Amino acid sequence: MARKHSKHGGYREPERDEAEEAPVPLPCWLCARPVGETVVWHHPVPKSRGGREVVPMHPICQKMLITQFTNSELQRHGMDVEGLLADPAVRKFVDWVAKKDPDFNAAIAKKPR
Repeated sequence: MARKHSKHGGYREPERDEAEEAPVPLPCWLCARPVGETVVWHHPVPKSRGGREVVPMHPICQKMLITQFTNSELQRHGMDVEGLLADPAVRKFVDWVAKKDPDFNAAIAKKPR
């Protein structure tokens, strides 16, 4: 049976630089905060409406968009995040979530129709 490690030297992890280990976190497309461990790749223009591009988002930010806007409304806004932030409910949400941890998650109430 072959040995995995040297009989005399033992196994040592290769030395790494601390700055090299920490990747730069992606910014959330909606709130611009760095994303946490869970990254949702969201289609700003829904796939059912021909959207192909994806953007990184927090799960809570994606839930907010899905509950606040219909697919038709999201298609009209397209990749224009400033147009979405002009909506008072979205602006209020972004201001509220700005103080939260990147991995914060909560239930989102549906928009009354």
